[in-house]
Amino acid sequence: MIRVLVVDDDFRVAALHSSFVDQIPGFSSVGVAHSAADAVARCAELGPDLVLLDQYLPDRLGTTVLRELSADVIMLTAAADAATVRAALAGGALNYLVKPFTAAQLGSRLAAYGRFRAHLAGERELAQEDIDRAAALLHDADAPAAGLPKGRSAVTAQRILEAVRDAPSPMTAIEISDATGVSRATAQRYLADLAHSGKVELSLRYGSTGRPEHLYRWRGGPTSR
Repeated sequence: MIRVLVVDDDFRVAALHSSFVDQIPGFSSVGVAHSAADAVARCAELGPDLVLLDQYLPDRLGTTVLRELSADVIMLTAAADAATVRAALAGGALNYLVKPFTAAQLGSRLAAYGRFRAHLAGERELAQEDIDRAAALLHDADAPAAGLPKGRSAVTAQRILEAVRDAPSPMTAIEISDATGVSRATAQRYLADLAHSGKVELSLRYGSTGRPEHLYRWRGGPTSR
């Protein structure tokens, strides 16, 4: 479980973002802070893996406190000027999301961060391609919902993508339905989207009788995280 601290001076916004976090599989909001000083103290107390940091805090700007937080940081702010973005990225922010945004947009960035962490888990030497893959994963489609037809859920799309990606062999829609808890029809719709986007490869398996089965395989291979 990835533990998240939400930092925003607006109590209602902080609570909303915290609820967004709790909707994402594999993520849990462990607390909120409403000032830079509170953020530093809560970070030391709670030891979160990730901080969602606002720029406009009552005592200091988020970009000035970023390096003092013993956790990864994603900026969530209304500040969209180039200087602030440069300062945030130079200070170590892993991603930057401009307010206002939807739960799906935040969810897509958290999902990308989760894939990034999984790819770099453990103690091992990394080849250059591993490092390049980590950087790509961090911003992989910074919105899984981008390009999805209207009405699709970014969270469901991500669950189905991960089921295909992590499978040791090609899967059928029924197998993906069982693995993710969605209906077969829903799995087929999202798999069709992923196949169209090029993220998964579609093939056919012919049996002795009946119609051939559609098989879905992650194009990057089962170990590509």
